[in-house]
Amino acid sequence: MSVPLRPFSLLLIPALALTACGGRQDTASTDAGGEVTCDVANDTRIGIATGNATGVYFALGNAYAEQLGATGGKVKATASETGASVQNIQQLVAGSFGLAFSLADSAADAVNGTGSFTGKQPVAAISRIHTNYTHVVVRKSAGITDVAGMKGKRVSTGSPKSGTEVIANRILKAGGLDPAKDISAQKLDLTKTVDGMKDGSIDAMFWSGGLPTPGITDLFTTSGEQVAFLDVTPLLSEMQKINPVYEASTIPAATYKTPADVKTIAVPNVLLVRTDLDANVACVLTKALFDRKPQLEQANAAAKEIKLETARKTDPVPLHRGAVKALDDLGAPK
Repeated sequence: MSVPLRPFSLLLIPALALTACGGRQDTASTDAGGEVTCDVANDTRIGIATGNATGVYFALGNAYAEQLGATGGKVKATASETGASVQNIQQLVAGSFGLAFSLADSAADAVNGTGSFTGKQPVAAISRIHTNYTHVVVRKSAGITDVAGMKGKRVSTGSPKSGTEVIANRILKAGGLDPAKDISAQKLDLTKTVDGMKDGSIDAMFWSGGLPTPGITDLFTTSGEQVAFLDVTPLLSEMQKINPVYEASTIPAATYKTPADVKTIAVPNVLLVRTDLDANVACVLTKALFDRKPQLEQANAAAKEIKLETARKTDPVPLHRGAVKALDDLGAPK
């Protein structure tokens, strides 16, 4: 199949909310080398590892699968709910998925063999995408005014093996706390976390996600008088010692109808594939991401941040050679 800038023929398979420990969902062939043509000759299934069901990864992953399949073709896409970044990378490398959403810090840990990874992982990026904003929310009745004040409290640090958990533990350590000893860690997905914040069984929560995150919108819509954001930017310098990818940012007041803008720590996201993925499949996936961007924006506003101007900014994660070809064809700045 010849694939110029448009259209991209990828057949939609309805997104499935499968468990992250399910069977193999990816049948893409390995890269045979040679020229990248963006031609995919055989039927190919791409499993997309996303994140929690009420998060932006899940919303965009399902929309991506749908838009990839808008006109039919050789490659089929299925998006699945997962625990997010770290787990996504592990299952990507294991071959359960062919494409994975990940925070840039977790992806950097993977290629460097640090943090949650004991060795360097064979992953590459097809593009930088939207930014994740660290949402640290507390129940007003808990009396928490800074991270140190979480000591002895019931704190949700996100799903196990998620990018949220990585950032939560790093922020807690930067605030002088031992996540294993100083808090009552609740390792819950976003849906259960929001439920706990609503009913008072959780005092504080961490979430790393795009804007707006549906689950956080729900929390502030239903319980806005009982909860508040916590400013964690005083810990930014300590976070940057761990990974320079962390940066200061702001959650606009209009996002969740808060009284004022919220200062926070942000980190970019990347879409990852295995380094040995068929380069032509990687090329098609990359081109489709930008060709169908308007439709992705309709699914979640975070997709507005997906830009050719920043697509190549994935260091230290290398770009897959198929993605390089696609971005060259699309005129992405080098």
